[in-house]
Amino acid sequence: MKGSTLLLELLKDYDVEHVFGLPGETSIPYYPELAGLHVITRDERNAVYMADAYARVSFKPGVVEGPSVGSPYMLPGVIEAYKSSSPVIVITTDTDLYGEKMNMLTSLDQTALFRPYTKDSITVTRADDLSHAVRRAFRLATAGRPGPVHLRIPSHVLEEEGSITLPPQREFSRYPAQRPVADQDAIRLAVSALLDSVNPVLVCGQGALYSRAWDEVAELAELLGTPVGTTITGKGCISEYHPLSIGVVGGRGGTSFSNSFLEEADLVFLVGSNADSANTDRWRYPSRSKTLIQLDVSEAEVGNNYNAISLIGDVKATLREIIKELRSRGVRRREIRVNRKEFDSRIEEVAGVRGDRVNPVRFIKELERRVEDQVIVADPGVGAIYTSALFRTRKAGRHFIFNYGLGGLGYSIPASIGAQLGSGRQVLAMSGDGSFGFSAGELETISRLRSDVVVFLFNNSSYGWIRAEMRVQGRDVRGTDFSSLDYVKIAEGFGLRAYRISTDEDIGDVVEQAMRTTPSLVEVVVEPEDRFFPPVAHWTRSLPGDVKHVY
Repeated sequence: MKGSTLLLELLKDYDVEHVFGLPGETSIPYYPELAGLHVITRDERNAVYMADAYARVSFKPGVVEGPSVGSPYMLPGVIEAYKSSSPVIVITTDTDLYGEKMNMLTSLDQTALFRPYTKDSITVTRADDLSHAVRRAFRLATAGRPGPVHLRIPSHVLEEEGSITLPPQREFSRYPAQRPVADQDAIRLAVSALLDSVNPVLVCGQGALYSRAWDEVAELAELLGTPVGTTITGKGCISEYHPLSIGVVGGRGGTSFSNSFLEEADLVFLVGSNADSANTDRWRYPSRSKTLIQLDVSEAEVGNNYNAISLIGDVKATLREIIKELRSRGVRRREIRVNRKEFDSRIEEVAGVRGDRVNPVRFIKELERRVEDQVIVADPGVGAIYTSALFRTRKAGRHFIFNYGLGGLGYSIPASIGAQLGSGRQVLAMSGDGSFGFSAGELETISRLRSDVVVFLFNNSSYGWIRAEMRVQGRDVRGTDFSSLDYVKIAEGFGLRAYRISTDEDIGDVVEQAMRTTPSLVEVVVEPEDRFFPPVAHWTRSLPGDVKHVY
């Protein structure tokens, strides 16, 4: 069969239901074959974001394709997936491989482009090699630390005849594909450290979500009577209404309440967290003086930033062994509750602050009361920081997606499309006006697909995060402001229902209406972050007294 048909059959063998991408000349041979799977997008980077979010909620690799000319524009999305350990299969078509030497239009060294930010970059030179290449791509994407894999396919390979030379490894159509367990001696050492500690705390990162280990996290916490925090990307590892939950910790989404537990702890157990600068506020929470245990499937991350008892293995499988070892030593469940009353009272006070624009804290708390099983995807800025810190999720599981692997703007709108297709649930995209400029074209995609998506666009007429950082550093605020735009009219032009919230009193009714009439966009008019400071740990320590909110 032709290479294009062969590729389609191989993707179906791996249970692929959607391929995100947009047309280009080098990809024309396989478009008839992909017709039933293709989700046509408006930008190559956004197509990768869709595949990334799809992978995070579906626990299947996201698949994205792009033509040779579009391959450089896919790279920002690929880097986000790589930094976030998201399993994405990136397929790019190409001219004849020698074409670059002859200055053929659109030719470039795709392998050099993608190799640093993928688990592998595989060039297919014959149709007969497609089955080996696809098999390798899915295995690498889903095994060990998940991540993107690049498949480079010259156009002639799609036209020539080939056959399946190796059968698919269907167990790698989902992740975790296999669950390696940490060394038993290391597990016993970690359990002894936990039992010897007086005030331990668990901190769960996105690796615990990828492993679907939220039941084990709750069981371990209850067994030890241990408070549980999460990183911003690990939000959802435990219900934040659980009596042991302290919410998000660190520098992005952490509060004085949650971080205080890390300051007082004598042992911190990092569960599926790479302990990066954002998740730890530059290694302040926890400090490097603490006793640390770190569990991760990646040998590159365990002990990378802290001197820790090292557990290399799948989170869910290894936590089961830790729980088993604890029970064998006669440990019984301890009844302890986290006291949130004072903190919650402070948040209510901040939510009650009145101004000329919408209070973002009140907005988030009003939204929290109306969310049931939706997925929330948030861009850096107002959408992410208030949601991560102050929105309390009722259920454990994958209900939030934050792109804090790299942290670029423009993620939430395209990612909402992938998340909706991957979950089958309503998705709330928390964008900002800065992010909107990166991805506004995908409103047409949302409209065309009739996606069950609500875009909340926080309009502060600026790059508000940068304004705040400039002010905290004592610098003049420059180069951050936008002209006034009518986002309601823009959204309506793309075919969405559109609403505007300008005062706190409008929040409840408009949110409910927008969630009933998807696809929709809600413009939320707020102050920039340098005027209504959000809960960012290093800002809170540096703010002048007249603008400080106590989080």
